[in-house]
Amino acid sequence: MALLRSIATVGGYTFLSRILGFVRDVMIAAVLGAGPIADAFFVAFRFPNMFRSLAAEGAFSAAFVPMFASRSAGEGRAAALAFAERSLALLVAALVVLTVFFMIIMPWAMYAIAPGFAANPAKFELVIQLSRITFPYLLFIALVSLLGGILNSLGRFAPMAAAPMLLNICLIGALFVLVPLTTSPGHALAWGVAVAGIGEFLWLIWACRSAGIKLKLPRPRLTADMRVLLRRMAPAAVGAGVVQFNLLVSSILASLLVDGAVSYLAYADRVNQLPLGVIGAAVGTALLPLLASQLRAGQAEAAMDSQNRALEFALLLTVPAAAALVVLAHPIITVLFQRGAFGAAEAAATGTALAAYAVGLPAYVMVKVFVPGFFAREDTVTPVRIAVWSVLANVAINLALMPVLGHVGLALGTALAAWLNAIMLGWILHRRGLFVLDDRLKQRLPRLALATIAMTAALVPAAQALAAWLHGTGSQRVTGLVALVVLGLLVFGFSAQIMGAARLGELRAMLRRPQQPA
Repeated sequence: MALLRSIATVGGYTFLSRILGFVRDVMIAAVLGAGPIADAFFVAFRFPNMFRSLAAEGAFSAAFVPMFASRSAGEGRAAALAFAERSLALLVAALVVLTVFFMIIMPWAMYAIAPGFAANPAKFELVIQLSRITFPYLLFIALVSLLGGILNSLGRFAPMAAAPMLLNICLIGALFVLVPLTTSPGHALAWGVAVAGIGEFLWLIWACRSAGIKLKLPRPRLTADMRVLLRRMAPAAVGAGVVQFNLLVSSILASLLVDGAVSYLAYADRVNQLPLGVIGAAVGTALLPLLASQLRAGQAEAAMDSQNRALEFALLLTVPAAAALVVLAHPIITVLFQRGAFGAAEAAATGTALAAYAVGLPAYVMVKVFVPGFFAREDTVTPVRIAVWSVLANVAINLALMPVLGHVGLALGTALAAWLNAIMLGWILHRRGLFVLDDRLKQRLPRLALATIAMTAALVPAAQALAAWLHGTGSQRVTGLVALVVLGLLVFGFSAQIMGAARLGELRAMLRRPQQPA
């Protein structure tokens, strides 16, 4: 497979999903604003998502994909699918128990997830109700993770990458259809989440059958290979989900602040997730099976080159994106969300949070590049050790900044913790001789920085010149923001070309070049 082609496939579908996500969030902001119901829904939605990242998508994929790929190459497809069936049985059994357990203890779990809500009994009861509706989403999305891992290992990235679009479609549909039929808009959205989990699962079932993959559900057994899978999942659960865990820490602390703080961070994170999801998730998804294949074939130099090119491509997109988000945070939030129940004060508070989150954007994506370097070598322990330090740093920084900067301090603390995580991962890979910046990347990084500086130097005065438009009517705000985005793209693209930070011909070649062993 061509690495950039795989990244482009995943990134393209993820981009479409993020666009739908923006439509969804614009509608949620208009209906819910940033008040108690919005706070309760965002916590209820983040709760199963945290477990999804820690146990299902993150840890399971990190352990399952290399083992499935190894069996597929060494023992054949039938043996690999038999391993997948045993994994499926164990996963279903564990998640049914986990789901029932948390449905029962939800009131006590909320004291850990959103302790500040307890001061408002109505808000606390609402978040418990919504969490019980959304939590079964975890069960179905975990099964989606297994089926998607199989398809990704076989080079079929599109179905799994397209699946999140169903979540956004269901939530948009819930706002249109279920709001008049439910107790509150928060209840409508929670039911939309539950339906989306079932929809994504059925979509992946269909995609697998189209690829000739038909899995049975045997009786769950703790066989030797399942013990190995669980041992590798345990450390990866924290290592792969550190970003979500840090965001959860921010939500817990934000629940102690004024009403709306949780929502400000949630809306800001959604915008920040566009480049992170499109680039970071795409790079990580495409890179892991490629590295696993190259290392299994003894092609260590090819694996090193793949990781260098993945890092080069990721930074080429995320460094200017981060700078643009910092400069244009307020007009972006104003254009996207300021309408209905979401007013100017909410837009200003969310914009400052977005600028703080954007500081860590390159680090988040670097983590997605570095972690597969460990997982492809079946080392799931080292990332978790680094993740522990990152989480501890996140808590310490948040506690230090929250009294001074409020919710903005929480966003900035999360960004700084991401940088610590990325630096430590890269340093350990380098120290072990598993990752070294090649000459091409060493030459490109300073040029990328200069091209980004040139873009920022153009955007700052342009934003000041268009201030009247950016604070004008709805159409004026949109026109002003589009003009700034186009200006930024043109200046960065031109600067990157003349400074040698990127070459269009090289990018086209990377899209065509096969990068897996024959």
